[in-house]
Amino acid sequence: MTATQLVVFPTEGKHLLEITREGPLFIMTMVDKENRFSPEMCKAICDALDHVAEVVDKEELTEAALMTRGQDKFYSNGLDMERAFSVPGFTDHTFMPMLNKILLFGIPTIACLNGHAFAGGCLMAMAHDYRVMRSDRGFMCMNEIDLPSPLPAGMSALLRYKMHPHVYRSCVLEAKRFNAKEALASHLVDAIAEGVEGTVELGKQVALKIAPKAKSGVFYGMIKEDMYPEISERLMMNAQAKL
Repeated sequence: MTATQLVVFPTEGKHLLEITREGPLFIMTMVDKENRFSPEMCKAICDALDHVAEVVDKEELTEAALMTRGQDKFYSNGLDMERAFSVPGFTDHTFMPMLNKILLFGIPTIACLNGHAFAGGCLMAMAHDYRVMRSDRGFMCMNEIDLPSPLPAGMSALLRYKMHPHVYRSCVLEAKRFNAKEALASHLVDAIAEGVEGTVELGKQVALKIAPKAKSGVFYGMIKEDMYPEISERLMMNAQAKL
């Protein structure tokens, strides 16, 4: 696979995301406008992750990283409520296992927040190893308290372990909207840049810097399993099967 090749998911019907490759860097671009999570979107993400893992294993890559992004002003605006909750057990059996798959993915992962990351979009970003954020547009926010909506144990664990306590409090009890400078100061993101293209380039720089760590092979994923045992356990506690 070269930088000019494109793999789309799902392979039939409406395309929700695409995978491109630039050397050791795999780029997952969500292309469904606000990129809300439905059963179809979650399956597309998991299938794309399996595809990347298969390529890394087949080519025995010693350098590899995955960067995810959206387009325009949205990274992801959260769950597609109508479509998601038309499927019984969507949160337990589909959405949280997808988060777990990202959390424990076997190569470095970078979330490139080109725009808003609300609710489920914020959770997806926090499941990555690293995050970069656009400085001139977009917020990170968990707005469940304002909907109102409960925050399942797996989602709470993900945020609690990835955030400092006072940031976690502001995030879940106040539905604080973090702009890029606030997110950087609060250690929610690792770096910020202006504009979509500037943020994408920054994400690539971060990804390429950490990509050599993929030479550890299966140990990269194993170390993450040891880093986040409670998060993973709670994300998967009610799942019928891993995606």
